[in-house]
Amino acid sequence: MQTSAPGSRSPRARAATPTQSGFTLIELMVVVMLVALVSAGVGLALRDGTQDRLEREALRLATLLEMARAEARAAAIPVVWQAAPAAGDPTAAAFRFIGLPATRTLPTHWLDGEVTAQVDGGRGALTLGPEPLIGAQGVMLQLGAHRVHVGTDGLQPFAVQGAGSSP
Repeated sequence: MQTSAPGSRSPRARAATPTQSGFTLIELMVVVMLVALVSAGVGLALRDGTQDRLEREALRLATLLEMARAEARAAAIPVVWQAAPAAGDPTAAAFRFIGLPATRTLPTHWLDGEVTAQVDGGRGALTLGPEPLIGAQGVMLQLGAHRVHVGTDGLQPFAVQGAGSSP
């Protein structure tokens, strides 16, 4: 009678019992498909950084305009916001508030130095007060190919009204 070491089998017995090692082709294809779907979802969820920077500037400008508008109404003084012409000097003001008291200073630079602004209708300035109704007005901000409009209908506060890309 033959005896063998515990756990060992004869070659004929090993061939009769299939052992699985590795993955099947179907399993690999399912994993690859899941990885592709997840990476596509992440890619679509990521936003363009330029658009985010421009929207941040637009929200900041809307807030600054409302602060100046409130100051103009509270002090009963005329206040105007004006976009400074594009100058080659990076230290030059990008915009300014004209008419605010000397004790009230607001920022005069964009957070992103490449932002440009153009007031609607080619007026060159926004009138912020002292009247409570100031008329519909707005400004278009641009950064690269992206644009955002900040404006008011004259009664509502300044707000970001639209975003998009240039053709």
